[in-house]
Amino acid sequence: MLFDLPDHRTLYAALLARDSRFDGQAFVCVSSTGVFCRLTCPARKPKAENCTFFATIGECIEAGYRPCKRCYPLEAAALADPTIAILLRALDQRPDLRWSETRVEQFGFDPSTVRRSFKRQFGMTFLEMARQRRLREGFETLAAGGKVITAQHEASFDSASAFRMAFARLLGCAPAALKADRPLRATWIPTPLGDMIAVSSRSHLHLLEFADRKGLAGELARLQAGSQEGIGIGPLPPSEQAMAELAGYFAARSDRFLTPLALTGSAFNQQVWETLRDIPAGETRSYSEIARQIGRPSDVRAVARANGANKIALMIPCHRVIGADGSLTGYGGGLWRKQRLIEIELQLKTSRKATSK
Repeated sequence: MLFDLPDHRTLYAALLARDSRFDGQAFVCVSSTGVFCRLTCPARKPKAENCTFFATIGECIEAGYRPCKRCYPLEAAALADPTIAILLRALDQRPDLRWSETRVEQFGFDPSTVRRSFKRQFGMTFLEMARQRRLREGFETLAAGGKVITAQHEASFDSASAFRMAFARLLGCAPAALKADRPLRATWIPTPLGDMIAVSSRSHLHLLEFADRKGLAGELARLQAGSQEGIGIGPLPPSEQAMAELAGYFAARSDRFLTPLALTGSAFNQQVWETLRDIPAGETRSYSEIARQIGRPSDVRAVARANGANKIALMIPCHRVIGADGSLTGYGGGLWRKQRLIEIELQLKTSRKATSK
């Protein structure tokens, strides 16, 4: 099991007390500012509902947060390793550079040693860190309706082709393919666990996935193929409703999702998805339990495939399905997210019980 961190209440109390016992062992991501900090940060303390806690800096960066300029959460690792310090300083000074192993070698470092050092300290490589930092700026510009060339410059890409390739690796299509006047439109939804991509029509939500999900490009390609005019970009009412409901969910205030969903799949898959939606927040089920519930006890593998075919994350809660032995098992959004989602829902369940007394 991956439940290494204390619960949210304990960590938030440690943040308020600036408890040094947690320094370097846990980090807080603050959704209202977009930064992550050490728990000993001297800055004004955020509200509890705006805080998400992670065990590694890499998780914070992958979730889309920037390091705080008051407590410098990267500094401890940098001071411990001169190589890390030099490269982080270089990244701050020239975030526009297209970092590569060749450029790392030009600094006099062995790329494999740098890769191991950053992976050990941050949970991600230096090249992954640099790429994440650049791409987010471009995607936010596109999501706000900016032009592709503007997004390219905001992401500090000197080469239009490099930006297109990076964009395509994430979304499966070039940025210019996303027009504003399409019936289906994609938009970005920031969350404490990382950016999500929503695709909706004017009436229904068709897709909701974390932006770093490996299968996202394939899912978008299938949506593109099934739409005569392809996918555009920009918010539509279902995406806006989803954004508002997700805000309440991540703040552990509500797990009610009323956004209309466009569910396309076999009758069996849809039966599994409806069963997933019946699992209460704060509870889990195994694949075999779901198979028995739908009257197909021998179809455990088919249930697992249907679970993996879900394109509406969180609202169809496939994260509530665990192994028969209680292990988290696979999750397209990453096991660390699955852990945090279950923690959020346990917090919601606990607060409901306290309110009902």
